[in-house]
Amino acid sequence: MTIKMTIGQTIKIRKAEIKDVERIASLCEQLEYSVTNQQIEQRLTKIKNNDAHLVYVATLEDEYVIGWAHAHISELIIIPTQAIIFGLVVDKNYRHNGIGRLLMQQVEQWANMLGCEGVILRSNIKRKEAHFFYEKIGYTNIKQSVTFYKKLQSQE
Repeated sequence: MTIKMTIGQTIKIRKAEIKDVERIASLCEQLEYSVTNQQIEQRLTKIKNNDAHLVYVATLEDEYVIGWAHAHISELIIIPTQAIIFGLVVDKNYRHNGIGRLLMQQVEQWANMLGCEGVILRSNIKRKEAHFFYEKIGYTNIKQSVTFYKKLQSQE
């Protein structure tokens, strides 16, 4: 998908490629996730080989990545097939230009083609601006929850 944006540039939405690793890692930092380029490359390589996952990037005309979205098709016993958004970020210098909306539309189209009933996402309670964005594009807060985590021992 290619579209002319209010920022005066043409924005292209495409599947992420290994060449995008550095910018994806940089954008992760804007979400306060500390990752290395090597970690992103390893993870993206695995994801690209799994048809249940998809990572889109938004780029400027020169292929400079200014946003990404990661989604996964989830088959659960308790609910119909859903796409789950695992991450969405637009570079802070390009926000409020419709780029996040374009990324979400691409994910929604992908999910619809794969027979999903809906799209689910979780957003940190402190990300109020993100919550406003999701509501603006038609998402509804359906549940509040607490997240638990247990680090597993290495099998090495």
